[in-house]
Amino acid sequence: MSFVSDKVNKLPPYLFAEIQQKKRKLQEDGVDVIDLGVGAPDLPTPDFIVDQLNEESKIAANHRYSVYSGAEEFKEAVVHFYKKQYSVDLDPETEVLAVIGSKEGIANLMHATINPGDAVLVPDPGYPVYGTAVHLAGGKRVALPLDDANGYIPLYDHVDRESIKQAKLMLLNYPSNPTAATARYDTFLKAIAFARENRLLLVHDAAYDMITFNDYKAPSVMQVPNAKEHAVEFGSLSKSFNMAGWRIGYVVGNQEVIHALATLKSNIDSSQFLPIQKAAAAALQSNFSEVRKHNAIYQARMEKLYQAFKKLGIKADKPNGTIFLWAKVPDGYTSMSFANKLLHEAGVIVTPGNAFGSRGEGYFRVALTVPDERLDDVISRMGQLNFKEVTS
Repeated sequence: MSFVSDKVNKLPPYLFAEIQQKKRKLQEDGVDVIDLGVGAPDLPTPDFIVDQLNEESKIAANHRYSVYSGAEEFKEAVVHFYKKQYSVDLDPETEVLAVIGSKEGIANLMHATINPGDAVLVPDPGYPVYGTAVHLAGGKRVALPLDDANGYIPLYDHVDRESIKQAKLMLLNYPSNPTAATARYDTFLKAIAFARENRLLLVHDAAYDMITFNDYKAPSVMQVPNAKEHAVEFGSLSKSFNMAGWRIGYVVGNQEVIHALATLKSNIDSSQFLPIQKAAAAALQSNFSEVRKHNAIYQARMEKLYQAFKKLGIKADKPNGTIFLWAKVPDGYTSMSFANKLLHEAGVIVTPGNAFGSRGEGYFRVALTVPDERLDDVISRMGQLNFKEVTS
């Protein structure tokens, strides 16, 4: 007799956990491993946010339970952010909900919106947690194809009509993990039109919305007229403010969906620690100078690695955002064989593209989350490899 549910038994191993196990084994063997696999920001949380946390932590009342939907200060800060960044108006009581990081929010959203057997359109390639969340909620994952030739914008006409009829929800993610692709306003216009036509809920994961380069500014799906009738959008402070371990984010948009998720979460958790919410509110109401400073660092790292890849004959598109570089593996390799070569011959961890879906095969993702001197080590080590010797 097993005490483990079928849904857990049928879960594939979480790739990033497996990568970390390989990393520990190599480190135990004395290998100097450089980890460019997991997208965990290495830059510090800005001092003013930490200072706010410290001050809030000294207030006894802040050690009580939060309101289930999130602290008023945090929700008002989300409203302020959307007005300032996107010229979008939100009702803090009915159109904003605090989540314990967008990963948790998206996973619980599936339970709040889909029934067993409902189909969900999931980007391919895309963040693996999307498919896992659908599986755990008893849904059916349907690949929404994306490809390099089309700038990783959804290929709606490549999804069969029967699958679309069975679908209740569609996920998008821009700026994208893993491809670093960015969207234009018309990308969301088309997405909302598709959602309206097919009676779908559009769920946009905007975890990297503030990490942008050059003059590019990521749009919000909420900027589309009447978007709230068809969509919700998740945001996170993990990447923009280097607050990954703080676990704080939000979801905005459709009132019915926000209410459903709030109802579900009130039976599961008691929202996030109040001092974290209030420190996050300070972040969202700041002038974003720290965000711009950190973006400049990520962009410099991206440029360094992009130019190095170019010299090595590795093809990559130069992105306008995120903390990733998405590149093609050299000829003769699969995503996994190339990742294994880098790991075992250079002590460098990258994420094989097939971890993000079948259309990720032939690519690998690099996280720009180590200092310049470690990137120099990566470039030096890769320069000593012979990519013409294919490994299995």
